[in-house]
Amino acid sequence: MPRVLSLILGGGKGTRLYPLTKERSKPAVPFGGSHRIVDIPISNCINSGFRQIYILTQFNSASLHIHIARAYNMDYFSKGFVEILAAEETFDHNGWYGGTADAVRKNFCHFRRLKPTHYIILSGDQLYRMDLDDFMKFHIESGSDISLAATKIKKRTVSSMGILKIDGSHHVCDFIEKPDYDKIDIDYWAAEKKDEGDRSTPEFWGSMGMYIFNADVIEKILDNDLKDFGHDVIPYALDKYKISSYFFDGYWTDIGTIKNFYDANIDLTSITPKFNFYDEVRPIFTHNRNLPPSKINGAYLNQVITSEGCIITNSQINYSIIGLRSIIENSCYLEGVVCMGADEYETPEEKILHEMKGIPNLGIGANTRIRRAIIDKNARIGCNCSIGFNGIPPDGDYGNYHVKDGIYIILKDSVLENGTVI
Repeated sequence: MPRVLSLILGGGKGTRLYPLTKERSKPAVPFGGSHRIVDIPISNCINSGFRQIYILTQFNSASLHIHIARAYNMDYFSKGFVEILAAEETFDHNGWYGGTADAVRKNFCHFRRLKPTHYIILSGDQLYRMDLDDFMKFHIESGSDISLAATKIKKRTVSSMGILKIDGSHHVCDFIEKPDYDKIDIDYWAAEKKDEGDRSTPEFWGSMGMYIFNADVIEKILDNDLKDFGHDVIPYALDKYKISSYFFDGYWTDIGTIKNFYDANIDLTSITPKFNFYDEVRPIFTHNRNLPPSKINGAYLNQVITSEGCIITNSQINYSIIGLRSIIENSCYLEGVVCMGADEYETPEEKILHEMKGIPNLGIGANTRIRRAIIDKNARIGCNCSIGFNGIPPDGDYGNYHVKDGIYIILKDSVLENGTVI
């Protein structure tokens, strides 16, 4: 049996997902009300039987450490673990990772003691369900040195992904990372030949940023200064090793940008969401918090996900995610809102103290209206506020909130006073 070591790449500063990554790493960003982004690749590994998992990260990793420590406690007999390997300075190398491949290279000293036969390398900011064991079986049966997961993509995403040229036997013949669509030969890179004259909607094979390497192969490939798997390693290995492509036709999306993150969350509220959390056989694991059920006091909810421990009073909420411990006071209106909730409840004494200082309570105050917004954790939004109903300003940093891709982001721990209109 193969001894598989799973590596989840936590990314760098997460600038595409800023300001949600202002105080946390990208995998630690809350998702879907009760989860974190990192729960997706971890759960795919566990459900596939791969239970030796490292998460490689170097930026704002404290909250991720806390989440992993609380959520993933494997029993001793399974020899499974989920552990974080943050960038560290040693006698052999300086601290920071120079890229995805460099992050793996600098941690071989930790990996070798487990004597893996294969490495499966996953991204920490994607939303999907995949049987990774089937991916591994394909890799072994094809006799490949390296396997890449690939999915069909449209023209609009070509410039943000690696593009594969694949023959009829799944062999990767060529690879180009994030090309300019207008500067590539469409006929050469197209996944399927089109009828002559039909070049309007060609499809391409896009790399999903998920790789399987034979252990001896990856050590040889990274015995140099190559920095990144997509930009450097795969092009370097094309004519030296057998590289195959595993075709994936299920739902998959990159949630590493504000727009993609927002859209993926809101889609969870649809009648038949593209990503299904409601699978008891292959669940998405997370921290068990032992919170009370949510309490709804006369509210109207339409396609809304409410997490544990919420209190919602006489409000109307449409197409929204309501995160842990969210308090929504009387007569609020929310539409298309991703509310991440709070890390803890306020005590009565704390509420009195804050009221004396003119600070709103945690949550959303009475008679407040919010549309098309992400509300980060522990935000205090006062009474009679209005967000998103007076035209959307240009993208930018506005202090307690940002606007990005036309979406309002209310910052973590921010305070919006009573009557605020933005």
